[in-house]
Amino acid sequence: MTAATGTVGRDVVEGLLAAGADLRAASRDPQRAAASLPAGARTVRFDLADRGTWQPPLEGVRAVFLVRPPEQARARQGLLPFVDAVVAAGVQRVVFLSVQGAGRNRLLPHRAVEDHLRRSGTAWTFLRAGYFLQNLVTVHRAEIRDRGEIFVPAGSGRTAFVDTRDVAEVAVRALTQPGHERRAHELTGSEAPTYDDVAAVLTEVLGRPVRCARPGPVEYVREQLRRGMPPPLVLVTLVLYTTARLGLAGHLSDDLARVLGRPPRTVRDFVRDHADAWRPAGRDRS
Repeated sequence: MTAATGTVGRDVVEGLLAAGADLRAASRDPQRAAASLPAGARTVRFDLADRGTWQPPLEGVRAVFLVRPPEQARARQGLLPFVDAVVAAGVQRVVFLSVQGAGRNRLLPHRAVEDHLRRSGTAWTFLRAGYFLQNLVTVHRAEIRDRGEIFVPAGSGRTAFVDTRDVAEVAVRALTQPGHERRAHELTGSEAPTYDDVAAVLTEVLGRPVRCARPGPVEYVREQLRRGMPPPLVLVTLVLYTTARLGLAGHLSDDLARVLGRPPRTVRDFVRDHADAWRPAGRDRS
């Protein structure tokens, strides 16, 4: 497993352990990873930038969960050679965490990885995930908690959100069960709200006003840089929110519900489960 301590990876580790799988959780810092992962997770050193760390984690492995590091824009620098190493090691299955739209947009770095896996000869599964609800408790946590706003240049565009816990559950099935080989699952929730809709849910559940600010692109970039967001992340998020503003981020799929045999988690489910993340320090949580 690559990115074992990431937003999706952590839940995949937990799911695989619950399924009785023998897994290796790959990390640049195995000791630190072991301290943050569930008991029973065996960690191993792996660094995509250091090819000397690639072979040991792959020995005797039948399946790999592959995640593109967000800081690596060019797949040919690491991911494509790593896919070659995976195939050479005799791995039988690769489950790749891709993004919604990769099947249509050749400019996405995930598309190059998908194309390479198709040509590799190994069995592959693509998980083309929508926009993670978990970004509300990472990227947007402070502004929701401290300022009562979601600061995004998405206009009134709709977004096909998905809960990473659902994505992880699909990943576990694709890694351990037959029937997912050479298939691309488009993973979204059952609703595509606007950010005004999301703010309304936050307002209701948290019991205090949360509004959706609608900055223009220039204002958004300036403000996020002022807040200390790394420039590459500013540009990535600007593209995501611009896609929503243009009406291109709201496509829904029933793949997730079909694979799991149940409805996906909703925005309201997510907000209720994570309400404490947005409560100001010292506020009564009873």
